[in-house]
This record gives sequence, C-alpha cells and structure tokens, in this order.
Amino acid sequence: MKDTANGEPEPHEGEGLKGPPLGEVLEFMRLLWAVDHGLQSTSKRMESTLGLTGPQRLVIRLVGRFPGITAGTLAQILHVHPSTLTGVLKRLEKRGLLERKSDPLDGRKALFALTESGRSLDIPSEGTVESAVQRVLARMSRNRILATQDVLTALAQELGGVPAPAGSGADATDEKPDAR
Repeated sequence: MKDTANGEPEPHEGEGLKGPPLGEVLEFMRLLWAVDHGLQSTSKRMESTLGLTGPQRLVIRLVGRFPGITAGTLAQILHVHPSTLTGVLKRLEKRGLLERKSDPLDGRKALFALTESGRSLDIPSEGTVESAVQRVLARMSRNRILATQDVLTALAQELGGVPAPAGSGADATDEKPDAR
C-alpha cells in the first residue's frame, strides 16, 4: 500500500475510504445505497432459501397481520401504486399462499387472506430482511429509532415516496417523537 500526498495510506479495493470525509450529504447517500444493495442481495438470498423475495414476504406478513385486507390498503401501507403490487399478489395467489375473495360490500374490491401454506410462512425467520432489522432495532434506543424514522420519513416525503401529512409545512420534520 503506497502513501497518498497527505501521508495516509491509499485504501485497497474493498476497504473503507481513508481520506477527506465525504460530507453529510454524500455520506448519507452512500449509506442509503449500501442499505438498498443489502436489501436487494438479501431479497435474492431469501428467494433461494425461503422461496419468497423480500417484497413477497412483506406482503405475506402484512396479510397475516390484517386478514381481509384490500390491495389498495396494502399499497398504501407499502407506499406503492396498486398496479405495482398486482404482480406480487398474483404470484402469491398462483403459488397458493394467498386467497382472494370478493368484498361482500363492494364486489369491485378483492379481499386477501393467507392460505394454510401462506400461514406457514408467516413466522419470524432467520436470513430475512426483517430479522436483520429486528436485530439492529434491538441494539438501538427508542429515541434513536424514532429519530431515524423521522429522517427516513422526511427523505421519503421529499423524494415523493410518502405523501406529506395534510397541512404540513416546512416545520413538519421538527415534530416531537411522541406526537406519533
């Protein structure tokens, strides 16, 4: 390893950056990309080991928690357009993990519930995104978790992935954590 102009050794490929800091924005973005990469990698591993991708498993867990949920409500919880969810729901239904029933109050809506096979997958499992999240959250204080949720919510709102609360102004990100 040779030294840089400022006397610090140059990092080998795969090592962390040593040198001038990236600054808050670039460092935060770097970490977001690392999380995104980890989500994608873990989702692919989950498909190999559990037979479900990360998004499919999240749908299974949500339908298990809210039997009779509509696709529209699932889409709202997941912050996706309902058409984005259609493929996931169809694949899970085709595999016999979800069942679709017409809403007796509005035949245009479908209600989703887990089948017996789906219920067998609606359990905590190692090697999933949620198990990694659970381990990390167990190491964090409640205040750190709430602060992180605030930052991620504000970023999602800024990027258009989460609608801002009605009547929120520029100070919406300064809400107190216990206002949830």
